[in-house]
Formats: sequence, structure tokens, C-alpha cells
Amino acid sequence: MTALSPASRCLCRDCLTEHEAAGALRRCPACGSPRLISHVELDTLSLAHIDCDAFYATIEKRDDPSLQDKPVIVGGGKRGVVSTCCYIARTYGVRSAMPMFKALKACPEAVVVKPNMQKYVVVGREVRQMMRELTPLVEPLSIDEAFLDLSGTERLHHASPALTLARFAKRVEGELGITVSIGLSYAKFLAKVASDLDKPRGFSIIGRNEAVSFLEDKPVGLIPGMGPASVAKLAEAGFKLIGDLREAPVEKLFRLAGKDGPRLKNLANGIDPRQVTPERETKSVSTETTLDVDLARFEELEPILWRLCEKTSKRLKAAELAGRTVTLKLKTADFHSITRATRLPEPTQLAARLFAAGRDLLKRECNGQRYRLIGIGMSDFSAPAEADHGDLADTATPKLKAMEGALDKLRARFGDEAIGKGLSLRLPQRRSPEPATSRKAPEEEDPDA
Repeated sequence: MTALSPASRCLCRDCLTEHEAAGALRRCPACGSPRLISHVELDTLSLAHIDCDAFYATIEKRDDPSLQDKPVIVGGGKRGVVSTCCYIARTYGVRSAMPMFKALKACPEAVVVKPNMQKYVVVGREVRQMMRELTPLVEPLSIDEAFLDLSGTERLHHASPALTLARFAKRVEGELGITVSIGLSYAKFLAKVASDLDKPRGFSIIGRNEAVSFLEDKPVGLIPGMGPASVAKLAEAGFKLIGDLREAPVEKLFRLAGKDGPRLKNLANGIDPRQVTPERETKSVSTETTLDVDLARFEELEPILWRLCEKTSKRLKAAELAGRTVTLKLKTADFHSITRATRLPEPTQLAARLFAAGRDLLKRECNGQRYRLIGIGMSDFSAPAEADHGDLADTATPKLKAMEGALDKLRARFGDEAIGKGLSLRLPQRRSPEPATSRKAPEEEDPDA
């Protein structure tokens, strides 16, 4: 953590000078800044979690100074959800993934900005490139956050990992006009927890000597992957705080949390052996949209599904992936989620083959139920070379492949709306499709996909 200690080394995040902290310094002796980092393990920790602060909203404020002092929500329409919001909006109780109508009820004066994923991806790539200049061990978690392992980089940067990270934060702010928060520790779990302690523009440290005592009185929900149902189940068994898990019998935790039981006990004791792994496999690519009005009829939903298939196909081709499992996602008017999946005979990148499978799934679910959201996705990936071959009796697939290839070239030259299928002309009024995945679509979460 960042509490000052008489025995601590001290680093100023503004002028980047280091001091021997003989006493409890409150301001930098060199520049007078109060933004000091002081910790007895300052020079020995090297595993970091970096998280951009309110990423989408911060970019919008950067690009439109008139928004600077206003509550900003990035999301879509009254029936959409909050993608992210600035810290001013958060003081009103607005949170990511909150339905838009609830967000606007909590903060009526908020300025709602439609997401511009293309712009966010560009900035995300710039941040990612800056990270890779620090170390090759960068593990992206999303478009705006990553783990970094800076062990062994002292000679390269002529600085401790802490100083290198402070320089990075200052560079991002100066060159890109956004801010980041940094968590520094010896383990992934604790680095991620630390990065949330002092947002925005934070830099927090959790060392080995304090990890167990720090976690002792924290709620179990702080552990990654612990949803409300899991938290409630553990609480009912008497495990409300992370400290309660430290001495718990592994057998009991296994009964309560399955194979996660031993992991929970280890984390409660500050043990997290996971390494930073630079490459993360994309698990799914999908696109979804929240409708302006609830729709029930297949004829109304079918053209929307086609446009989503086109966009998902475009993402697959851009990521050089071909999928075999097609998943349809629907959300009812009362926010109940429905997912249906089918497996294709061979992998595909083609919008037409994705649509044919998704269409069959959709038709089965059009039983009078009204839907507020529809999405389509692909998973179970292979290389494009293994996709869309058909067989000797299949003359349709080669034609589809050639036709979509020609359309892709036209759209690359003249824009996505230059040419389209007649089916898409039947689209009712709706919001623009939103990328989404179980590991998120490449455009949204992984700038390098």
C-alpha cells in the first residue's frame, strides 16, 4: 500500500526523483508534490497491473474539452447499457453495465456519448505499444488493462520497476491525454487489487510482508471471479471476509466452491503462482445490439441478425480466425439471458454460413417472447486455411466464398454501407451493433487481435 513508513524508500510521481525517507514525508523535497510513493519493498517488486481510468469517457473528455467538468456516460440510447462513465458520474451511483434508464434516473444531467470503438482501439494500441517498450511480458486483459512483469528490466531502463512504471504513467498522460492507475506487487491477484485502491491516477503497492494482513478484513467478493451467488453461498457458510478463508479446511471449501476451493484458500494467504503470459487465446468473437423497442416476430429479428453476422464475419476475417461453434444470444424484456449454440460441420468465416446457423437457432426461440437484445458469436477456432472448403458435392461454398471476398474488397474501398444484402433493407429502427465476447471482440478488448 502507499502508507508512508520511516524505513521506506520514497518516489515522487511528478518529478520522478527518489529519496531516502528518513521521516514521514508528506511532500517531495525536490518539487513540493504530495504525490509520493513510499514502501519498504519499493525497489524489489516487479509485477504490475495497469488500468486506464474510465477509458472511453476519458478519451471523450480529452477530445471535447466542454465535457471536462460534466458527468459523462458512454453508452447507447435509453434502452442500452452503460459501457463506462467518468468519475463525476460515478459519484451519482452510475456504474458500468447499468441499464441506461437507471443511469439517467440516478444522474439526469449526464451527457450520454455514443461509443466510438474505432477511436478507442487506436488509443488502446498506443497504450499497449508503450507497455511493450517497458517489457515483452505484457498480458492484455482488455483494451485498457494488462499485467506486466518487469523483473530483469532494471539494466535496460536504468531504474527500478516502480520508477519505470511512474515514468510510463507520466508519459501516457503527457502524450495521449489519458490517465492510468497502477498496482505493484509480487502476485497477479494483489497487483490487480492494488490498481483499484487509489483511482484515478493511482499508484498503490501491496508487498509480501503485508499481503495477509491487508486481505484479512476485505470482503470475499474482492477475489476475481467471485460472483454474487458464490459470495452469498460462502457467506451462508460463515466465510464473509477473505481472512475467514485462511484457515478453512480445503475439503469444506471444495464442497462450497468446487475446484475453486483450494484457489480461494491460497489467495487468502497471499499465494498466487500465476505467471504473466504475453499471449492469450481469443475464446470467442461476437456482436450484439440492444433494440430500441422489444421485438418478438422472426421477420423483425431476422434482418438484424443478418447485419450482426456480417459484422462478426468481418471481425473473424480481421483476426484471421475461423469458428465452428455458432452461439445465439437473446435477452428478454425482463433482462433474462438466453443462449443457444450449434456446431458446424467445418469451420467458417463466412457471414452467410454463420447466418444460416444463427437463423435456425433464432426461429426456434421466436415463440411469442419479446426480446430487447440479440447477438451472434463464433468460437472453437481454427486457422482460416482449414475453413470453408465444402466437399466434392458442395458447389455453394466456393461461390459464397468468392462472393463475400468480392464484397469485402468493395467495402474496404468504398465503406461498409457501399453494398449490402437486400435482407438488410428490412431493418427496423435500432441502435448500432455493439461488439461483445466472452473474451470480447478483438475491436473492443484486444487491440492486437
